[in-house]
Amino acid sequence: MSNIVLAQQAAEAVSINKGLAAIGYGLGAIGPGIGVGLIFAAVINGTARQPEAQGKLQGIAFSTFVLTEVLALIGIVIYFLASA
Repeated sequence: MSNIVLAQQAAEAVSINKGLAAIGYGLGAIGPGIGVGLIFAAVINGTARQPEAQGKLQGIAFSTFVLTEVLALIGIVIYFLASA
């Protein structure tokens, strides 16, 4: 068989229902949502305990927020790839 036919058969085998992909992304977005909540809860708690450390805590919080949100962005890219 030619390479084009094999590639088409492989693409058809990976096909997934769009609704199932949406449910998978929704479940995958729960983790980053919880992570963001925990990050900023810790910043609020740390600022309440030591107000002079607010600037340092916010810098750490925003860098970890970005890392956590990357997971959600990767999830939505995979959703679009799976539902195509």
